[in-house]
Amino acid sequence: MTGISQSQDRSALEQEQFLKILSREDALARFEAALFPRAIARETRRLADALGAALAEDVVAPIDVPPFDRSNVDGFAVRSADLGAASEGAAVRLVLNGETIACGTAPILQVAGGTATPIATGGPLPRGADAVVMVEHTEPARSGAIDVRRAASPGQFVSYAGSDIARGEALLRAGTIIGSREIGMLAACGIAEVTAARKPRVAVISTGDELVQPGQPLAPAAIYDTNGAIVAAAIDENGGEADFLGAVPDDEEKLESAMRRALTDADMLVLSGGTSKGAGDLSHRIIGRLGKPGIIAHGVALKPGKPLCLAVCDGKPVVILPGFPTSAMFTFHDMIVPVLRKMAGLPPRSDARVSATVPVRIASELGRTEFVMVSLVEGKDGLIAYPSGKGSGAITSFAQADGFLRIDALADQMPAGTEAEVTLFTPHVRVPDLVIIGSHCTGLDLVTAPLARAGFSVRSIAVGSLGGLAAARRGECDLAPIHLFDDRSETYNTPYLVEGLELVPGWRRMQGIVFRKGDRRFEGLGAEEAVAKALNDPACIMVNRNQGAGTRILIDRLLGGARPEGYWNQPRSHNAVAAAVAQHRADWGMTIAPVAHASGLGFIPLAEEHYDFALVTARKQRPAVQAFLDALGSDDARAALKQAGFRPA
Repeated sequence: MTGISQSQDRSALEQEQFLKILSREDALARFEAALFPRAIARETRRLADALGAALAEDVVAPIDVPPFDRSNVDGFAVRSADLGAASEGAAVRLVLNGETIACGTAPILQVAGGTATPIATGGPLPRGADAVVMVEHTEPARSGAIDVRRAASPGQFVSYAGSDIARGEALLRAGTIIGSREIGMLAACGIAEVTAARKPRVAVISTGDELVQPGQPLAPAAIYDTNGAIVAAAIDENGGEADFLGAVPDDEEKLESAMRRALTDADMLVLSGGTSKGAGDLSHRIIGRLGKPGIIAHGVALKPGKPLCLAVCDGKPVVILPGFPTSAMFTFHDMIVPVLRKMAGLPPRSDARVSATVPVRIASELGRTEFVMVSLVEGKDGLIAYPSGKGSGAITSFAQADGFLRIDALADQMPAGTEAEVTLFTPHVRVPDLVIIGSHCTGLDLVTAPLARAGFSVRSIAVGSLGGLAAARRGECDLAPIHLFDDRSETYNTPYLVEGLELVPGWRRMQGIVFRKGDRRFEGLGAEEAVAKALNDPACIMVNRNQGAGTRILIDRLLGGARPEGYWNQPRSHNAVAAAVAQHRADWGMTIAPVAHASGLGFIPLAEEHYDFALVTARKQRPAVQAFLDALGSDDARAALKQAGFRPA
């Protein structure tokens, strides 16, 4: 009976969440319909404090600008009719009036026929004058007169009152972001204060027992709270005023208390975590007690971002973002930013878009609109978009990507070679100066550091040795780091080169078996003996490497066709292998000596492999490539590599 009850409770919990998965468009439409129309909160700002604010109402010019007819040049105010016959061969003489008009000086004397008045740039045009002649086009004459050898047309070098801004004209529209140019326009009209939209106050709460704030020691199984900081920053970027209230543990009473306090003072509440299926996820259940109408959407057909929860509690939006950083930021920018900007009186974001070719197949899930972050590089025939492939928990994938592409909910893949539209995270494409695609190595940062200091932008994309070679053959990178052993020739890398690629020697690194110190199954044994012993122990779990990596080829040779427990666990980096062993998720794997030693693990040397670079010959003379080659051969780089445990070639 107890088993049935537990099953019913679990089923009820799952039904309580995700009652209906909505499309992105339907969820956003419902959310906005529950919030708008609504009045935008306003505040009065002094002009000196208005930079970056959004106007809450139209601004009408109270005066003409300029407020009087004024001269555009240094010269003489004249009557154009007096100079109709003037030419180089027949000068017209004008008698100077007894005043000089400077800026800020009101004219007194009228310009009568046959006279002229000296005037400075910006000076008010005197009565009777309808034009200005430049001083360069005149010559002094006797008895306080000038000779003019050029005809003048009415209005010449004159700015009329209201020619820049006319009294009663709509100077700036509501929603305009006030920048330095707008401040100049307001100041020219004598406007000292403006009515601006008040920034919405947005409370931010992270949820989860596992969260630790940056700067605090990290306990086992705990993680640093990245969402709190990044969500707060994104709110400030999009017109809000974030108030980060810290992380709250998975305690229903404490969480409800924190949410109620936040909604008392804030215009909006954003939480991260607590939206997926799990007994520890409490936020969505609390929302129902905070105000009407409550949850608008819980579960959106997005990837990443399916667990997104949208609610409105007594007129205030409450958003629960997924816990994974990439999911949280994608859903925030795609679903929450439009609402936040509307509340802040800001216009919608205008994202730049470019067309790019996707070089590899991207699998997708039917029924969910998927957003895939990509890094852009320059190919032979235009931009190439490489998917990040780091997953929704990777904060770096969002920070390092150039933009994202969209896979429709009705598609189960995006085939290789597809021409796709990429939405940029920045207004312009930032194509890197140097593109490195291939195998991962910690030594690469040591060589590229001088390039960054010299002002070159470097992008490194880890896809494995074989993936890097494929990218180099397609002309999508400058260099492909590789460490591939050829059984026939028993040499590294050179047999894998094709026409158009040349080998640049890099460094040597020791590959070997990594294990926890004190493990008797490995301690004191050679690599082949240790692997044989591990294969005979069913409880001994390995961690592999991704297909296409040079390390994977070495592992498969060592295993000789065996597929032990853990073989299909295939992380993409040496650090991930070491972490799996150190954290007892695996007992052994293969990595490089520097990573094993940095993790405090035991290490059994197997083979010194050659980590070299396949250079695309056609790109060899590019300045960034030459800078890389210079850095690679420098004494400083060689010393740094040796210190890190590598042996320069």
